[in-house]
Amino acid sequence: MEFEIAYTTEQEAFRREVKTWLKENVPAGITEAPGEDSREVWDRKRELARRLGSQGWLWPTMPKQYGGGGLTGDHTVIIEEELDALNLSARDYGDSGGTMGAPSVLVWGTEEQKKAFLKPMVTGEWATWQLLTEPEAGSDLASVKTLAVRDGDDWVLNGHKTFISGGHDVDMFWTIAMTDPKAPRHENTSWFMIPSRLPGITIMRLDLLGGQGNGHQTSIFLDNVRVPAFNLVGGENKGWKVATTHLEIEHGGGGRVGKNRFEERIFEYCKTNKMDGHPISNDEDARDCLMEMHIEDEINKLFGLRNFYLVHAKKPRTYGGSQSSYIRKIGGLRLTNTMGRLLGYHALVTEGPYAAADGYAEAQQRSGIIGVHPGGTADVQKLIIARRIGIGRTAREEAGRLE
Repeated sequence: MEFEIAYTTEQEAFRREVKTWLKENVPAGITEAPGEDSREVWDRKRELARRLGSQGWLWPTMPKQYGGGGLTGDHTVIIEEELDALNLSARDYGDSGGTMGAPSVLVWGTEEQKKAFLKPMVTGEWATWQLLTEPEAGSDLASVKTLAVRDGDDWVLNGHKTFISGGHDVDMFWTIAMTDPKAPRHENTSWFMIPSRLPGITIMRLDLLGGQGNGHQTSIFLDNVRVPAFNLVGGENKGWKVATTHLEIEHGGGGRVGKNRFEERIFEYCKTNKMDGHPISNDEDARDCLMEMHIEDEINKLFGLRNFYLVHAKKPRTYGGSQSSYIRKIGGLRLTNTMGRLLGYHALVTEGPYAAADGYAEAQQRSGIIGVHPGGTADVQKLIIARRIGIGRTAREEAGRLE
């Protein structure tokens, strides 16, 4: 069976257009490094996002009237492939708005809300963060305690969100909060868009083991934050319904495209660095480890491509997203062990002459452990799979709406 993607003449013409445009528009000085981007690199990535957004290429499949390209999933794959060739990504600056927030607004928002919120997210004008996890509500998001109380034309929010991933700047938050403490579970929350600079918002940096690719995470404190009633999306006490869309994407249901740059770096490191006077890749045991990495990566890529295809071809979806997420999470743990066998103590060194692959190996040793938890733990993914297969329930759980 052939799994490689084939392209039409028209699609290859589009690829040439993308190549030419990127050559002329990618800002100079965008570099990749493990951990947190410098302020300068962050600003250049934001600029790239805005330039892509002006073309409709930041979120190519979003409707044109909301700032997207109105293009197909095939176009998206081509854009991602050409960015990958430059070691870049369209969403390489920690923005969760276009990924998950914008689809949620697109599915559940009013036309007025779509006009107000979608274009800034889809064109890269805003960087947005999702505020989901709380000290007492992580994987069990329905247990959120952040309280929103209606007061005239506003909702007043009080609560604490934590383990929030993001980079240097943020313009807008999107979150779920309790709006009726007396209502049944899943019928007591609402979904909000919150401008990040409203009075009463405090952002506190958290320096943690993994860093989630941006070097740190944050805690967000909401102290009598007044949010316009217009910013409640999907209807009062309908927040869980809206959340099913962004959770479906976060759990892998939207699919993924793009190559694994980490694998490329490790392969290159093993070909150009020596052990006992010979390249590491000449060693039989080392080659076994490298092939384990490659097979794992190919499996993850195929799961992601399958889910991406199902979404954009408008095919039925069930447990594929959580299946992909689970494989990726457990595969990350296996990769951590494989890296230890392959590189020994070099895999634990951050910088200097003994750091493998300029410190990327060490970063993976942390992220492989941490990555089991965000976006629904491995056990949560198994639970979702069981519910969608129909195990333990009289009716199968349906996948979240993405359109």
